[in-house]
Amino acid sequence: MSAAAERRLALVTGGAGFIGSHLVDRLLRDGWRVRVLDDFSSGRAANLAAAGEAVELLRGDVCDEVLLARAVRGADVVFHQAAIASVPRSLADPLRTHEVNATGTLRVLEAARRAAVRRVVFAASSAPYGDAPELPKREDMPPRPLSPYALQKWVAESYCGLYAALYGTEAVALRYFNVFGPRQDPRSEYAAVIPRFVTACLRGESPVVYGDGEQTRDFCFVDDAVEANVRAAEAPGAAGAAVNVAGGRRVSLNEILALLGELTGRVLRPRYEPARAGDVRDSVADLSRARALLSFEPAVDLREGLRRTIESFRAAAGGIRSAEPGRATP
Repeated sequence: MSAAAERRLALVTGGAGFIGSHLVDRLLRDGWRVRVLDDFSSGRAANLAAAGEAVELLRGDVCDEVLLARAVRGADVVFHQAAIASVPRSLADPLRTHEVNATGTLRVLEAARRAAVRRVVFAASSAPYGDAPELPKREDMPPRPLSPYALQKWVAESYCGLYAALYGTEAVALRYFNVFGPRQDPRSEYAAVIPRFVTACLRGESPVVYGDGEQTRDFCFVDDAVEANVRAAEAPGAAGAAVNVAGGRRVSLNEILALLGELTGRVLRPRYEPARAGDVRDSVADLSRARALLSFEPAVDLREGLRRTIESFRAAAGGIRSAEPGRATP
């Protein structure tokens, strides 16, 4: 990062959340001044503990126009991470999730436009690709959303493209593919698969798999997602683009379970339950555009990312009390 970054301000919405807090840590290391806007509906104060008083914290909702106007004031870049990132919750409450994920993003873009913010980096999603059989997923594929969440992210991403084209607001949409790592919350009923698997594994419980476990995903370690954000804030040709951010490898949930068993020395006996509505069967990213526009290349492979995640979960729990290695609950 250039020395000029020391004089610049970054706003991170959702900065107390999983990806947002890692991004805050990175920006501070790179010399940015950092402001965080978070309503703490899913974010945690503990995620910002390492940042301490170096962060200016605003508590509130991205749908609050008055607060947003204050939050974007003086910012050079807005990293918009705030969202209700859950397919099941969007199915249960499409109105509220639309308000945050779609309308909230539009409000962020409009506040940024009025404040002459140079660039907005938006946490988009791979969910709009849906169940299209063609692999890998490319950014020029037509969307096929299977859930309100997927549609909301597509609408928000489309607004980013429009604001870049119509108003000159340099918005970049990063289509995350299954980001995982330390600080990801396993406690919610809407938790992502890896934190749920890791927690069950460390406790000697049977991980729950929705479907047959042969569905595939492209998992991206959180440090790589953060790197993509930092690059997207500066990349000269990225304004108005949607860009895949992923690990670039297709892996089944059963393979994830096997790796977790190897890394923890446990025998896992997963419990298979019916597939959930809105879940995509197979997914893997084409990273050609990320390489071309952002010079992005994932640096942390899946096994190493899982190892770091396991270590962090053990540390966070203070040593999770669990069954002996090689044993699991039935």
